[in-house]
Amino acid sequence: MLVLHLITRLSGKMKQVILSTLILLHSQVVLAGITDIFKDEEGNTNWQHLANWTSGTLIILLTIVVVNLFITRNKAHQANRALEAIRNDLELRVQERTATLDEANQKLTDTNKLLEDEVSQHVITSQRLRASESYIKNILTSMPLMLIGLDEKGQITQWNQRAEEVSGHPSDDVMGKNLWEAYPVITISPDQVKQAMEKGEAVTIKHSQRGRYHYDITIYPLQGQVEAGVVILVDDVTKRVKTENRLIQRDKMSSMGELAATMAQDIDTPLQAIFKDLEVYRNLLASGALTVNGEGNDSEVNKLDESLADALDQGRYVASVIGNLLAFARSRNDEKQAINVPEVMDHSLKLASEMLSVPSKLKFEDIEIERNYEEGLPQIQCYVFELQQVFLSLFRHALGQMPGSGREPKISIRILECYDAIWIQIQHNGIGLTSEEQQYLFEPFFGDGASEDDYDIGKRLSFSHFIVSDHHQGEMAVTSDVEVGSTFHMQIPIDQ
Repeated sequence: MLVLHLITRLSGKMKQVILSTLILLHSQVVLAGITDIFKDEEGNTNWQHLANWTSGTLIILLTIVVVNLFITRNKAHQANRALEAIRNDLELRVQERTATLDEANQKLTDTNKLLEDEVSQHVITSQRLRASESYIKNILTSMPLMLIGLDEKGQITQWNQRAEEVSGHPSDDVMGKNLWEAYPVITISPDQVKQAMEKGEAVTIKHSQRGRYHYDITIYPLQGQVEAGVVILVDDVTKRVKTENRLIQRDKMSSMGELAATMAQDIDTPLQAIFKDLEVYRNLLASGALTVNGEGNDSEVNKLDESLADALDQGRYVASVIGNLLAFARSRNDEKQAINVPEVMDHSLKLASEMLSVPSKLKFEDIEIERNYEEGLPQIQCYVFELQQVFLSLFRHALGQMPGSGREPKISIRILECYDAIWIQIQHNGIGLTSEEQQYLFEPFFGDGASEDDYDIGKRLSFSHFIVSDHHQGEMAVTSDVEVGSTFHMQIPIDQ
């Protein structure tokens, strides 16, 4: 049993050797040979010899087993030491991996904390950005100016609410489109936009139609942008310009009024003395107290009487001019009055007949006047003497165009009510205006010193245009043909 226990603890190869030996010893052939060895001559078994042989065999086998066990034990110890080293190495690696993992987890935690802080900051930044965008959008929307943004290709990138109101085009319909295709009536040209981008400087443009609107247009090139572009600001300065013009004209009117009053006073005093002297001479002639060469001469007396009568007429004409100057000097301090336009027109015609003439001796009273007044016209609020001055200026202009026309001088006047306004047309058949003359007729005259002596007061009607458009919120225009004549059109609102 001890042998079998030891055998079971042997290695696989040793087990095979011992078992093979045992099997060989227990085989019939081997046993037959061995039994023959341990028999004596008589054929009886020599048990002593058998015991010694068996003991020796067992000792050899046990020795082999012990040696094999010793070797196996040493290998086991070596294997255990190797396993221990491997275990220690694994533990060290596990510790290193655990430390690395802890460090990675800490870094991940720190990274997550930084990411959370960054996300929070990003949320705050996004909120501020949205607030800034909303603020800027509100500014652009609330601006009283048209704001148009363009890229370098002329495509619209910005279109604020004022631009929508003025153009009538919603921003959704024009964004990304070419400006001159989306809004062709704009007064800015592509060359002006190109000039601003190339020079990198703002370009300012003033666009106006006298008496109607005035715009200040500024083209700003974008600075510090990846893509080139411009911002166009269109400022409607009509009210400001009209207010400035009104103040200027008011000062002019005040100065003219003072001048007119001074001139009238300075002229009236000696004129009244002339009237008095003329009346004395006429009375003397009528009484026969004066004679020619000491003798009465009816022919000479009549000639002198005619001269004196003509002098009286011219004096009355001057007196009429003085009266108008005084009336004009007082008029601008008055408030608007409710008047009937045909009555003012008739009075202006009467004054023109008394006052107006040209060097060719054509007098206004020699012109045929055709009146066409609509019945039942409502009254309008106006400055009477200013409106009268407008009519006199137009009559003076017409009278200046009559000589040389080859036609019988005629002025046709038409007054009617149309679209809540009084429409006035004054047409003459004198020499008409050229296109250039029509263009500058309502523009102010600025003399350069050399041409002032040649300036004809009837060639410009800027002050008349100002009175109608600014003082009476009306419109004034002219249509003309050189071969036919000219027609002046005025429209004055009934309810101002």
